[in-house]
Amino acid sequence: MNKAELIDAIAAKSGLDKKQSGAALAAMIESVEEALVGGERVQLVGFGTWSVNRREARMGRNPSNNESIEIAAKNVVRFKPGASLAKSVN
Repeated sequence: MNKAELIDAIAAKSGLDKKQSGAALAAMIESVEEALVGGERVQLVGFGTWSVNRREARMGRNPSNNESIEIAAKNVVRFKPGASLAKSVN
């Protein structure tokens, strides 16, 4: 499902028109992004939790020439599905 299909599904299930559904989805994505940038977790009970984890610098290997390379530290977004979501998928 892509973004346009998700907007169509939101419109069909909520009774909103496509423009309102698109605005609601954009606001949700923006709010989650702002919270993660601010160092907060975003938890939707039953659906899942987004959080930011720090991945420390480490040494790796270039597979084409087997040279050692340093992989820089960075922040990564993590999503942990909630129990209801995990159960419905399985």
